[in-house]
Amino acid sequence: MHRDDTAAWAAAAREWTLVVPLKPLALAKSRLAPAAGSGLRPALALAFAQDTVAAALACAAVGDVVIVTDDPLAGAELAALGARIVPDAPGAGMNAALEHGEAVVRLERPGASVAALNADLPALRPTELGRVLEAARAHRRAFLADAAEVGTTLLAASGGAALAPAFGGASRVRHLRSGAAEIVLSGVDSVRRDVDTGEDLAAALALGVGPHTLRTSAASPA
Repeated sequence: MHRDDTAAWAAAAREWTLVVPLKPLALAKSRLAPAAGSGLRPALALAFAQDTVAAALACAAVGDVVIVTDDPLAGAELAALGARIVPDAPGAGMNAALEHGEAVVRLERPGASVAALNADLPALRPTELGRVLEAARAHRRAFLADAAEVGTTLLAASGGAALAPAFGGASRVRHLRSGAAEIVLSGVDSVRRDVDTGEDLAAALALGVGPHTLRTSAASPA
């Protein structure tokens, strides 16, 4: 490795803090109920989050993962993986939770590079996440669209810039209109494959999910 490459790698290593919002498990992933059943749905939501967080913490560019949640079971399980748990003090939805988590991070480190990441990326690969975050370093704010190219799975802000999250529904357009740069990369399917429906879960399973989702989905009636 050349000296310049070494310096660039060192600058990027463990640079990012990820903020991951998670609803109470009893309310999460309602659109999965037809495929998974109401009984299995909360367990799948937790499994998705566990595999997402485990992969994120294994990414060389990530130094910290902050989970914003009021769910005691999810908090305990994700803390056991190494995540930091922040109570969802606003209790006003995903974007408010992200802003709260960002504020907690920036109170400690005002210039921190912060990225919002969905909690439902069970096929997430650390190397692919690293590529997305490396691309995000070139912009003050940048985002990655989901597999459907309608929503957003990751929104990043570097150099102390505000996240200004606008997740939910057609968030790709809202993030574009807000001035965030769209990250366009091939070979990062695992970072784009969020799971809301049974069809999404089948697509994630085809990519190859983490052990928690694999084990939990085996009990699904679908």
